[in-house]
Amino acid sequence: MERALYGPDGFFVSGAGPAAHFRTSVHASPGFAACLVRQLEMVDAALGHPARLDVVDVGAGRGELLRALLAQAAPELTARIRPVAVERAARPPDLPSEIDWRPDIPDGITGLLLATEWLDNVPVDVAVHTPAGWRVLLVDPRTGEETVGPPPSPTDTTWLTAWWPPTPTPAPTPVIKEFVAAEGPDQDTNSLINAVGEVGGAGAAGGRAEIGVGRDLAWAEAVGRVARGLALAVDYGHLRESRPLDGTLTGYRGGRQVPPVPDGSCDVTAHVAMDSVASAGERVARCAYSLVSQREALRALGADGGRPPLSLAGRDPAGYLRALATASAAAELTDPAGLGGHLWLRQPVGVALDAVVAR
Repeated sequence: MERALYGPDGFFVSGAGPAAHFRTSVHASPGFAACLVRQLEMVDAALGHPARLDVVDVGAGRGELLRALLAQAAPELTARIRPVAVERAARPPDLPSEIDWRPDIPDGITGLLLATEWLDNVPVDVAVHTPAGWRVLLVDPRTGEETVGPPPSPTDTTWLTAWWPPTPTPAPTPVIKEFVAAEGPDQDTNSLINAVGEVGGAGAAGGRAEIGVGRDLAWAEAVGRVARGLALAVDYGHLRESRPLDGTLTGYRGGRQVPPVPDGSCDVTAHVAMDSVASAGERVARCAYSLVSQREALRALGADGGRPPLSLAGRDPAGYLRALATASAAAELTDPAGLGGHLWLRQPVGVALDAVVAR
């Protein structure tokens, strides 16, 4: 998975970038960036308005989010922002010069660290539960064919015991990925839901799990790079009490779900065990954290998917249409069956949680 995504010809380091293959909140609406500007303003106030305010976007794609933040922030705030894009692909030729581009997370961040749909692409091993216990699945990188392999390492086994119960849980939540396609479904049907238990494969009858040790370590390292401020992860994920029976590993290419063959031709992704990630970050930050749905987070930051009053159409038809478009975009971002079902993990470092979480 590491080589398929981040090797010399990997999916994320070659080609047009993620936006050509799937739809995220960043690409769905400028309202997402507007809410993150409000989040940044809260972090800035909690830090006492420092002369330099770091904004570090991990898994920056082609820099779309940082561009939008700089365009929407107030001039006084923009003048103090030091934007940093962390991405393993080459720097886009049209990226504004004020955005730093680097392959690793800088140390000593004072400000906001963002990870929007980054952790789902941190590589994972997949395990299947058999009568003899957990076994790692081995994958042919050319065909995607799976075979049952050896037991997981002691570290991975400890993680599975703590975070992924092998017994199926009742009524699990569907797992959701938004995507965009040049051809295919229109905007109203631009949501792909993989029902739990739909995916088969080697040993599927015993249940599958994506081992989250690497993601926990990656997030803990990211939080450790923040000197003061807020680390924010936004991703589609699940919690211990509702792990999906057959896991969530899948592939995407050109706006279509495809088999997760790790040959570099497609995105290979799996939903995130967000409670485990949060626990790993908490051990580093040593501070309370917030874990809520994107719907709850964005509504608290001002995103309102409600329709404008019809009376506005009579007084100001153009204004009504603008308000309707804004409401429609907010509704997409907060739809609990789509992007609104993503989880927001906010882990403050050196500042109070209440100061950086809108209620």
